[in-house]
Amino acid sequence: MAELSLKHIDKIYDNNVQAVFDFNLDVKDGELIVLVGPSGCGKSTTLRMVAGLEDISRGQLLLDGKDITQTPAKDRDMAMVFQNYALYGHMTIYENMAFSLTLRKENPNVIHKKVLAAAEILGLTSQLNKKPAQLSGGQRQRVAMGRSIVRNPKVFLFDEPLSNLDAKLRGATRREILLLHKRLQATMLYVTHDQTEALTLADRIVCMSMGHVQQVGTPLELYDQPANLFVAGFIGLPPMNTWKVRVREGFLEGQGFICPLNEKERAVLSAYAGKEIVLGVRPEDIQLGSDATVRVDNNENLGMNTLVHGHIGAVSAADRKIAAKLKGWLEYKVGDDVGVSFARKHFFDAETTNAIRKEG
Repeated sequence: MAELSLKHIDKIYDNNVQAVFDFNLDVKDGELIVLVGPSGCGKSTTLRMVAGLEDISRGQLLLDGKDITQTPAKDRDMAMVFQNYALYGHMTIYENMAFSLTLRKENPNVIHKKVLAAAEILGLTSQLNKKPAQLSGGQRQRVAMGRSIVRNPKVFLFDEPLSNLDAKLRGATRREILLLHKRLQATMLYVTHDQTEALTLADRIVCMSMGHVQQVGTPLELYDQPANLFVAGFIGLPPMNTWKVRVREGFLEGQGFICPLNEKERAVLSAYAGKEIVLGVRPEDIQLGSDATVRVDNNENLGMNTLVHGHIGAVSAADRKIAAKLKGWLEYKVGDDVGVSFARKHFFDAETTNAIRKEG
């Protein structure tokens, strides 16, 4: 069992720069939590505080109900997989995986069994006598994971482990991590700036920006019900289209288009009559129709879908840009006009940037 609780965690450096603000999270036993956000948002700093590699300025860290805020890293029963693998080049794969257990002076027979078991899980049995330089990047990352597995820690910590791999290896190694989690049923914290990793790996995602938690939820919750404009723009590829619009009686008035509202949408926006809000529409929620006319700038054929880039109406302007992921292989030319409708709309307060939802 390994439950982790971060309570009101702050990180303030000696120069009074604050990197993490009031971070709160309860991680269930066996849960895979992904911390995601742009570079410099505080996600790796948070992970390093959990690992004990960074001091916690304020707040409390609990592992299975025990306060480990001041516990040294070596005594926290956690294993960290780093971005750069951190393997010893002069050692064999077997020796790298056994290293932490050797330092603890564990029984050699026990070490041997644990290393072989971890190697079998990760498909490294035939590589144990090789040196790291003889392996591919994906294999080296598996060795780094194997070194953590043999320790049988309470919590696994991953700090952008796939960022040094090419796209094909990233996909393959990502699947291996997911299978590893399902097999071990271990508690894992995983840091990445890649939303694809977050959406495909996580039981829950913590989306961060500028040291603050923006939203915590399942991948579907962050995709389908973003808490604010930052989450809406960060989760989803291509990102959500957003335009400033004014709420009128039964419709939204934007730059170059008028979009009708259904009864449910009118109820959601009942308090915003006559006010300016932000309308958000995901590219995949756009279809051929009559809500707006898009003038095509270019299109990308993706097989079953065509990604159309353009602007709403005849005038090209930053606040009229649109990306639409339409079904089928479509061959629009630059300057073509295409009528579209919005199958699903998201609404955001123009001042707070928070999502507008119907209470109750």
